[in-house]
Amino acid sequence: MEFRPPDATCNPYLALAAQLMAGLDGIRRQIDPTAAGFGPIDANIFTWTDEQRAAIQHLPGSLREALDALAADHAFLLEGEVFSEEMLAQWIAFKREAEYYPVRNRPHPYEMQLYFDV
Repeated sequence: MEFRPPDATCNPYLALAAQLMAGLDGIRRQIDPTAAGFGPIDANIFTWTDEQRAAIQHLPGSLREALDALAADHAFLLEGEVFSEEMLAQWIAFKREAEYYPVRNRPHPYEMQLYFDV
């Protein structure tokens, strides 16, 4: 078992409940992480071919990807009425409106550093 604590800025009550429910879902459905392509991998993957690396599943790489993944697959969070469909929909909408779109629509400070004097 591997435990990865969530970001320190999260709501720990929601995050830990969601992690626990995801783990229980994996146990109930008997998901083998290695067979599903999530590892563990005890090899230097940088020596692998592109085809070998393509078999490795990856987690969302951005807030947008994480929200899209949550919107597409959250049935396990609804079990036992821990979370509700309405709560999840409102949370996803809030994160998109309050965090994703405002950051996406503005230049990053590094972009300013790269291009401001051009």
